[in-house]
Amino acid sequence: MAWYNIVIPIVTLVVGLVGGFFIGVYYLRKQMEAMQNNPEMLREMAKKMGYNVNQKQMNQMQQMLRNQPGRRRK
Repeated sequence: MAWYNIVIPIVTLVVGLVGGFFIGVYYLRKQMEAMQNNPEMLREMAKKMGYNVNQKQMNQMQQMLRNQPGRRRK
């Protein structure tokens, strides 16, 4: 059995995990930005989680999303 029969699958696994992680983070950030700008998406997400939100709570959620630490400003 050659050494590359062991090394190539391990390297492929590591590259796939790292690539998948960064793609997932990118997708999640895009979704959060979309929710911040679209109150209907926020309301829909809250309903799926079993919460009914009024306008005051909706404004608070949008403000919280805008003020997240570590968020890049455009």
